[in-house]
Amino acid sequence: MPIRRLLRSSMLGLALLGGCADVWNNPYPGEGAGEGILYSAFISRPKHLDPVQAYSEDEATFLYQIYEPPLQYHYLKRPYTLEPAAAAAMPSVLLYDASGKRLAPDAPPQSVAYSVYEVRIKPGQMYQPHPAFAKDAGGNALYQWPDSERLGDRKAISDFSDTGSREVVAEDFEYQIKRLAHPHLHSPILELMSDYIVGLRDYAKKLRDTAAGAASVGWIDLREYPLSGVEVVDRYTYRIRLNGSYPQFPYWLAMPFFAPVPFEVDRFFAQPGMAERNLTLDWWPVGSGPFMLSENNPNSRMVLVRNPNYRRDETYPCEGEPGDERAGLLADCGKVLPLLDKVVFTREKESIPYWNKFLQGYYDASGVSSDNFDQAVQMGGQHDVSISDEMQDKGISLLTSVAPTVMYMGFNMLDPVVGGAGERARKLRLAISIALDQEEFISVFLNGRGVPAMHPIPPGIFGYREGEAGVNPLVYDWVDGKPRRKPVSEARKLLAEAGYPNGRDLQSGEPLVIYLDTTGTGVGGKAQVDWLAKQFRKIDVQLVVRSTDYNRFQDKIRKGNAQLFYWGWNADYPDPENLLFLLYGPQGKVKSHGENAANYENPEFDRLFERMKAMSDGPERQAIIDRAIAILQHDAPWVWGFYEKAYSLQHGWLHNRKPGRMIRNGLKYQRIDGEARAVARREWNRPERWPLLLVALLVTAMGLPAWLDYRRRERATATVNEH
Repeated sequence: MPIRRLLRSSMLGLALLGGCADVWNNPYPGEGAGEGILYSAFISRPKHLDPVQAYSEDEATFLYQIYEPPLQYHYLKRPYTLEPAAAAAMPSVLLYDASGKRLAPDAPPQSVAYSVYEVRIKPGQMYQPHPAFAKDAGGNALYQWPDSERLGDRKAISDFSDTGSREVVAEDFEYQIKRLAHPHLHSPILELMSDYIVGLRDYAKKLRDTAAGAASVGWIDLREYPLSGVEVVDRYTYRIRLNGSYPQFPYWLAMPFFAPVPFEVDRFFAQPGMAERNLTLDWWPVGSGPFMLSENNPNSRMVLVRNPNYRRDETYPCEGEPGDERAGLLADCGKVLPLLDKVVFTREKESIPYWNKFLQGYYDASGVSSDNFDQAVQMGGQHDVSISDEMQDKGISLLTSVAPTVMYMGFNMLDPVVGGAGERARKLRLAISIALDQEEFISVFLNGRGVPAMHPIPPGIFGYREGEAGVNPLVYDWVDGKPRRKPVSEARKLLAEAGYPNGRDLQSGEPLVIYLDTTGTGVGGKAQVDWLAKQFRKIDVQLVVRSTDYNRFQDKIRKGNAQLFYWGWNADYPDPENLLFLLYGPQGKVKSHGENAANYENPEFDRLFERMKAMSDGPERQAIIDRAIAILQHDAPWVWGFYEKAYSLQHGWLHNRKPGRMIRNGLKYQRIDGEARAVARREWNRPERWPLLLVALLVTAMGLPAWLDYRRRERATATVNEH
């Protein structure tokens, strides 16, 4: 670069540095901090976005904002209370005996042969704009073709220039229920719902036979195949007929499994060439909820935007719990939802970048990981927690709650070593359960954010017992008013009784090796693996960790090829049935693709579960739960891990967040004070300009002598030329 240009650039840089007031480290160029956009992060990419298949927490984050089922939970009330969402009112329920005679609402469950739920939806609800609804001048589907050639180079939904919409009708809810039985979708709740929805099991078989006999996969128009258990009464009303009595069914009506899916969308995505380009409902969900997915890059960024067709009759609640008004949670009473225009999710695979961006104001809320716990939270003398002074100075607040979650290590009960109903395997499982010190794990890796589990039911759910009555007596002793884990000597004794004295097979003399399958432990994983190996060494057992990717791990669980595995469950609804069914025999993962990943079976437990699930809460139901839990504690199909304590941080400009993991559609209630966020971002990310100014001055100083020498030689040359 010529000297003159170098000096000009340096001087220009000085001018720009002196006048620049923008934030330089903004990860969202082009998006204004003052807008109604919520910025969040996700760690695990969602595997399914089709509402008939999705069942994990990372998928629920998105699906509950896009789809609107008949019911939802009141955002502020506790205990959790169901209320209408897409439905115009709470469903009516009629009970009948075997002769078809109508029974009283409080009839004993054993007298109920079937029950009928009638749901009437709100007229005028519309689907989000989508090319599946686009029509030509003749009223026919615009994007419909017999082969993939007309698909052209379209690779994303945005590549389809025309969109349309239509009203949500009762037939769409019926269509989605039928999709539970679709042979190519493998819904995780098909087996469970087949026990209840009349005719669903036979319907699934009929669809399997239809698909097997078809010349090509194509589209199965489910409208042509009636399902006896679902009836469309009129444009806005439908009925679901269930076997027996199932009081928990309304909870399912608050899940995307029962949200409306129009046949046009199913037909659109079933066309040739679509699946090869990820143009599927599993990738591009289509709903009638408050938001729609506008950007889907699950390895990097996912974006929800306001659905312009969302109904205008839903408003922010005006009542809640005592204290909600004082906490500012009723300030937006009566405002039309959603209160956000857009939600941007960025994938963060590491906790430190996530935390730093939160402190810089680029994420509006954050969890509290072990890495930043001491910086965010301070513990009191009575184990009470509060926000640290550093966080208070930034206007950050702390929200805490006991989550309806149980984390555990499951034994595969089909495994020849750890599985089965025999005493040898049972005592081995019990020895491992005692040896794995959950209290130490919670203290070391969770900063105390957990409660050791005694069984599947967490606090806050009916069936959980406090104090000595709730202790697992096979793993704990009750000492001085507290549970105390049994000593390792008891575990070693059980191991010897199982035929493995000092960790060796009594018959072969070979060391006992236990295999733990995992998807990869993430941040701090090596420390956790080392800790686990140490726990097993206490009883002279070798632990081998087999880490693999998510799909391979899921395949091993489905086929029953794992031996010991990490797992967890967030309750879908606040009832013990939704937790105890994880160990219900007919829900076995290998047998029926259900949610019983341990493949546990015990006839007595199954009979108790079947009685308990149809009962209302009360002493009789509690007694049955107590006996069922005692069976589980005796058989030890899980290493009872811990119930999770949820900690969350949020900036002062984020409003209307209330802890409650059961409520998964909460984004529509939240609000951003964009101006306050923009001011904080500028203050917290003010660039340090002096190093750049210093560099510019040094460049100028270094170039100045050369420039002066250059000018001197130019003048000397000009003087010689003049003579």
